[in-house]
Amino acid sequence: MLDCLFRTELTIRTMLFSREYVGYLAREITKKLISGEFIETKDVPAITEKVNAALLDELSLEDRINDEVRVILEAYSDEMQRSGANYQEMFRKVKSELVRKYKAVL
Repeated sequence: MLDCLFRTELTIRTMLFSREYVGYLAREITKKLISGEFIETKDVPAITEKVNAALLDELSLEDRINDEVRVILEAYSDEMQRSGANYQEMFRKVKSELVRKYKAVL
C-alpha cells in the first residue's frame, strides 16, 4: 500500500504537465504544423491525437525509467542490504546508466 502511494505521489510530482495541457499543446502544435505547411492533412483530429500520444510518451519517459530502476534495485535488495549500500545513491547510479542506455534526455 505504501509503495503504491509513493509511486502515485512520485508520478504526480514528476509529470510536468497535466494531460489537459498536453492536449492543448498537441492541438497548438498541429495547428502550427498545418499553417506553416509542414504537414498536409484532411484529418486534423487524427493528427492531433498522434501528436498528443507522442508528447505523453516522451513526457512519461522518466517515470518509466524510474520504474525500471525500482525493479532492478528490488532484485538486488538483499545484496544491497548485506553490503550496506545506500538506496538513493544506487537509484541515481542505476538511473544514470539507464538514461545512457536509452540515450534519453531528462
